[in-house]
Amino acid sequence: MTTDTSFSSLPLSPAMQANLQQLGYLTMTPIQAASLPAALAGHDLIAQAKTGSGKTAAFALPLLAKLDVRLYSVQALVLCPTRELADQVTQEIRRLARAEDNIKILTLCGGTPMRPQIASLEHGAHIAVGTPGRIMDHLERGTLALDALRTLVLDEADRMLDMGFFDDIASVARQCPKERQTLLFSATYPEGIARLSQQFLRQPKEIKLTEQHTGSKIKQRFYEVDDNERLHAVGLLLDHYRPVSTLAFCNTKQQCRDLLDVLRAQGFEALALHGELEQRERDQVLVQFANRSCSVLVATDVAARGLDIAQLEAVINVDVTPDPEVHVHRIGRTGRADEEGWALTLASMDEMGRVGSIEQAQGKEVEWHPLSELSSATPGHLKPPMATLQILGGRKEKIRPGDVLGALTGEAGFAGTQIGKINVTDMFTYVAVERGIADEAVRKLMAGKVKGKKVKVRRI
Repeated sequence: MTTDTSFSSLPLSPAMQANLQQLGYLTMTPIQAASLPAALAGHDLIAQAKTGSGKTAAFALPLLAKLDVRLYSVQALVLCPTRELADQVTQEIRRLARAEDNIKILTLCGGTPMRPQIASLEHGAHIAVGTPGRIMDHLERGTLALDALRTLVLDEADRMLDMGFFDDIASVARQCPKERQTLLFSATYPEGIARLSQQFLRQPKEIKLTEQHTGSKIKQRFYEVDDNERLHAVGLLLDHYRPVSTLAFCNTKQQCRDLLDVLRAQGFEALALHGELEQRERDQVLVQFANRSCSVLVATDVAARGLDIAQLEAVINVDVTPDPEVHVHRIGRTGRADEEGWALTLASMDEMGRVGSIEQAQGKEVEWHPLSELSSATPGHLKPPMATLQILGGRKEKIRPGDVLGALTGEAGFAGTQIGKINVTDMFTYVAVERGIADEAVRKLMAGKVKGKKVKVRRI
């Protein structure tokens, strides 16, 4: 049975069908074909979709179909992680809304003055597209009312969670009518997505496009080493494969410390996680690794418990673990969310028995490569793409991720795409920025204000 993937097969108004044809929308993309029938039938959705997959039309058509043009109240709200994405989404909805007369769409993002936004809201609007922090500000001031809301869309939900917006999203969702439809789009499924959907979606249809999962995305290689060259070999692997994020496992705390010394002496930006760190130091290490401003994290199995890092390009087993189950668990942290990952293991002659148990557990022989084939095509080590800034002040000062994003994209004039994860803890706020703008970002934040106050900032 073939499903009809033409837009003309959808239950849309004749005016909308004509507009779609004019815009050149003829065949649905896979995400549109999978999600539109369910969304148009009124179901809540959790859909896996990357940018550029045609997901905007997948939520814009259902929210437009439910709109009452005569009612000048906000009936659809789309939450996006950055101003750039909000602008793109607004433009796309405008094109799709041309079929109806006078549909009014507002973009509400941080980093732009409040007053014009408040004035526009007073004149009434049908659809609001914005970033969680700024939408929260309008709700707190009473300038945005959601009592007529029919559709709530969470776009790039994983990126919004990355940027620390869970509480803001939850707070916005609580202020929406219970009877609304919620459409959640996300490229990856970190645990926060499950929490969001359990709290705010009603019996959602899950849409995961299956054609991408072909076999395992983890490529394993084993290298035979002498004990005295083991730590040096880690640097060779890093220079050869050039992974942006690597988790290197050692069997002991002492091995962790020794490896960290060797890597730093070789000029790598590495950090270590072991049982003796205080919680605050541990948080700081994890923040820097997860936001991609440190490329290598050296850890013991115990210290790495509960670590969930998206986009891990490589796992290196510096020692072979005696327990094959631990080995499977270690390497299972890479190759997630349809990304490819390397699992590289260094093994000495004394560890061949352990390698044998891994082969037995996996039901196949491992693939051996000689150290001599490792070479670095590019001079110098790979530098992490981001740097972390630490702002003195956090939840206690009521700082929210949106305040920091607004300060960097507003006054300071950086693009939202240059800003990475934002983590707010009780006392501090950590923000990842592109490495090249880090020092300038520190200067501009120190010169400006966050939440109306001067702040102390340093680059970690």
